[in-house]
Amino acid sequence: MSGVLVLVDHVDGEVDRLSREALALAGSVAKATGGDVEAVLIGEGAADAARGLGVHGVRTAHVVADARLAAYAPAAWAAAFVELIDARGPAAGIAAGSDRGNEVLAHVAARTGRPMAANVIDVEVGESWRLTRQRWAGSLLEDSTLEADVRLLTVAPHAAAVADATSAAASPAVDVVEHGPTIDDRDLVVQVTGREVSVAGGISLVDARVVIGGGRGVGSSEAFASLEELAALLGGAVGGSRVVTSNGWRPHSDQIGQTGLRIAPDLYIACGISGAIQHIVGCKGAKRILAINTDPDSPIMAVADYAVIGDLHHILPAISAEIRRRASV
Repeated sequence: MSGVLVLVDHVDGEVDRLSREALALAGSVAKATGGDVEAVLIGEGAADAARGLGVHGVRTAHVVADARLAAYAPAAWAAAFVELIDARGPAAGIAAGSDRGNEVLAHVAARTGRPMAANVIDVEVGESWRLTRQRWAGSLLEDSTLEADVRLLTVAPHAAAVADATSAAASPAVDVVEHGPTIDDRDLVVQVTGREVSVAGGISLVDARVVIGGGRGVGSSEAFASLEELAALLGGAVGGSRVVTSNGWRPHSDQIGQTGLRIAPDLYIACGISGAIQHIVGCKGAKRILAINTDPDSPIMAVADYAVIGDLHHILPAISAEIRRRASV
């Protein structure tokens, strides 16, 4: 095999967005190497997710079959991925630049003694592979080379465009192959024992097309009611800055930023958020940013496409009222 092996993460039988982005970059790498894209899926629901991967250019999906790996166990998942690298001989092993993707590939690199490059946004395949990757929370782009028999890399979040959604029935056929790994009990010492998913109105922050974010300017947990109201009208979700979660106004699972979630909605409405670089890292994937702030010189204005200078406690109810008025006409 001269192509690419991609670790694909999934939830409830659906491939997650960051893995779809990783597959998009993997497709260009595989084309340059003259090979195919092959996927590796582990955990509950892997077989269901594998069947719809044809639309993302996957020819073969390796479903790791071991009941002990139903829950996330980084060392064990890495062991399974290494077995498939040894069996398939790809030119590269790729994963999403998520917490999970970076962790598993770091284990793979440590096990095999190969170098790993994280947060890659572009790959130029040649005798020497040239990479462009994000550093310092995305504020710096680094040009580098990666030399190894199998290049290991993760794809920076929201750096690659993904294919349009297609139903499994319409997706090109994928050859789904079951792989039975050899797992040492020592690799199962660390594993996930429970999982909480924060969902607003049935829409997660990562998947929402509209996100309303609140910062220190919101003032209290109760004051988020106006953000929730607007989000409900727009079919969106509500998140917050680090100060919001630190103050206990929202759970940490709602935090947008370098130490929280990275989002890529069509529209991000930043309310009372100053715009520290750590927060910008989390929202810069948005197609459009609307900032609502009393300070016209706040850093958020430098990245906003639109701005409303004023008190969010007056502006948000006015926007919601106008949406309701137009909906009733």
